[in-house]
Amino acid sequence: MTRFPLNPLAKAIAAALALGLAAAGCTTIETAVTGEKVDYKSATAKATPLDVPPDLTQLQNDSRYNVQSGGTISATTFQNPQLAAGSGQAAGPATQAVAPNALGQARLERQGDQRWVVTTQTPEQVWPQLQAFWKERGLTISLDQPEAGVMETEWAENRAKLPDDLLRRTLGRVIDGLYSTGERDKYRTRVERGANGTEIHIAHRGLREVYVGQQKESTTWEPRPNDPDLESEMLSRLLVKLGAKDEQAKLASQQAASAPASATPHARELTGQAAATLQVDDAFDRAWRRVGLALDRSGFTVEDRDRTQGVYFVRYVDPAMAGKEEPGFFGRLFGTGEKGNFAPVKYRVRVVGQGDASLISVLDSKGEPENGDAGKRIVGLLVDELK
Repeated sequence: MTRFPLNPLAKAIAAALALGLAAAGCTTIETAVTGEKVDYKSATAKATPLDVPPDLTQLQNDSRYNVQSGGTISATTFQNPQLAAGSGQAAGPATQAVAPNALGQARLERQGDQRWVVTTQTPEQVWPQLQAFWKERGLTISLDQPEAGVMETEWAENRAKLPDDLLRRTLGRVIDGLYSTGERDKYRTRVERGANGTEIHIAHRGLREVYVGQQKESTTWEPRPNDPDLESEMLSRLLVKLGAKDEQAKLASQQAASAPASATPHARELTGQAAATLQVDDAFDRAWRRVGLALDRSGFTVEDRDRTQGVYFVRYVDPAMAGKEEPGFFGRLFGTGEKGNFAPVKYRVRVVGQGDASLISVLDSKGEPENGDAGKRIVGLLVDELK
């Protein structure tokens, strides 16, 4: 029999096919076992980081607000068989405690559509665990400010969203860098010191890649809505990091998700005020917490906060300085999608409690009422987040 030797190109193709099939098989098995919803690790070595805003200079540290009692879902509820037996019952109102606070070091709490983790550990104990948590997820930390209690990741791609078709299973693992979801995620973690421990909030922000130009010859990045499911997923994984078992964290997250939220809007814009103002149907403690998360989700940079005065000091960064990463958001806020040399604009967002309700108003950088178009647009964004 005559043998025909393979040329170098054929050998390379054959080797690539063999390697791709082997990698596809391993990955398919791993995916089936783990059921991963997020995967930033596989993109860590391939992705080119997006430019981020310049590093922030932290102002004087603020006081931390106390933990408010409310709807509580303990990750350790299910360590007790009697508690676990009752876990299948319909969840009560969000303000009704499902498990006592003393059952564990970490628990998931929910009020309305907002979730956060509470732990009996101090912020000083939690901070290095948060640093390790995000690195274990395959995410790079771009902002690390323990004095402010703020940590933010770099933009990253969730590779779990890529289609697992035949072509990618065979060759995709070899040339996986050619695949892209067209989306990027980043997470902002906010740590608050409470009376009996620490509150940990996680806010998601997203970008999507869109074609621009008459011939669609180039692309740009524009904001996409925040994903509460990703926030919930990360909070569930954080419970595991802080000591809960994986299955307990999942059950706690599902229980919190099933707790009913009020169907009536919680926020409305008010007219006839000196400053652009909205009202929320929440007492000060909860309103303060919700406004902080709304600002994180909306892309504002919280430079400082003073809870005793009920004031958040916020600003936005020139899109050109931020690597042109967010032209859509600031275009939406200030009515232009053009890239310009905007100077940083600072505002104060003030929260004033009025019994079971709170007023939220926008002030300029000097603390004077802001009632112009920018102030009204900021109020509109907050109403969308808080209702």
